[in-house]
Amino acid sequence: MPTPKISRPKFPPGYVENPTSMVAWEDVEGRLRDAKNYWLCSVYPDGRPHVVPRWAVYVDGRVYYDGSPETRHARNIAVNPQVVLHLESGDQALIVEGVAGEAGRPSVELAAALVTAYCQKYEAFGYCPEPDQWNEGGLFVFTPKKVLTWTNFMDDPTRFTFD
Repeated sequence: MPTPKISRPKFPPGYVENPTSMVAWEDVEGRLRDAKNYWLCSVYPDGRPHVVPRWAVYVDGRVYYDGSPETRHARNIAVNPQVVLHLESGDQALIVEGVAGEAGRPSVELAAALVTAYCQKYEAFGYCPEPDQWNEGGLFVFTPKKVLTWTNFMDDPTRFTFD
C-alpha cells in the first residue's frame, strides 16, 4: 500500500484553533492492527445507513473480515462498496473511508497471514480459522481511501488520503 498524504482536516471556526502535532501513520496502522472490534457502516440500497460491529484483521494495508455473503452488510456492499470503518474510541478517533467487497479466494500466503492475525487476536474468544476457510468465499476486504484521526482532538487532528 502506498504511503498516504498527510494534512490537517478543515474545521469550522471555533473547533480546533491551534493544533500542535499530527498523528503518525505508523500509529494509525498499529491501532488498525491491534483493534478487537471495528464498526462498519454501509448503506442500504434505499440510502439508509447500516452499521455493524465486526472482528477483523489489518494485513498489508487492508482490513479483512469474514462472514456470510447473505448478511445485511455484505448485501449492501454488493450494491454500493463505499463504506466507513470506525474503531470504538471517540476520544481517540479513527474514522476510515474506503471501499469494501468480496476478496475472493486468498493466495496461500495471504491466507496464512490472515490466519496468523486472526488467531493472535481472537483465539482467546474461540475463533481461529483454518487457511482454507475462505476457499469458497466469505472473505471481504476493505481498502482505505481517507482517514481522519486524533489522539487528542484539540492537539493532533490529522487526515490521511490515498491517491
